[in-house]
Amino acid sequence: MSAPDEIRAVEAETPEIAAARAKVRRRRSIALAIALGLFAVVFYTLTIVKMGPALFDRAL
Repeated sequence: MSAPDEIRAVEAETPEIAAARAKVRRRRSIALAIALGLFAVVFYTLTIVKMGPALFDRAL
């Protein structure tokens, strides 16, 4: 399969555009990682709170 003519006709990116896109990609990746981390912390916190005293009343 080949790309349509209008896509192949696009000029190559300038270094400035490539750097800007890389910066945006990096920031998006960091934001997603932070959001995923916060989700995991909230999920496990709610799980522990929901378990309540049952978590500590185990027979050893």
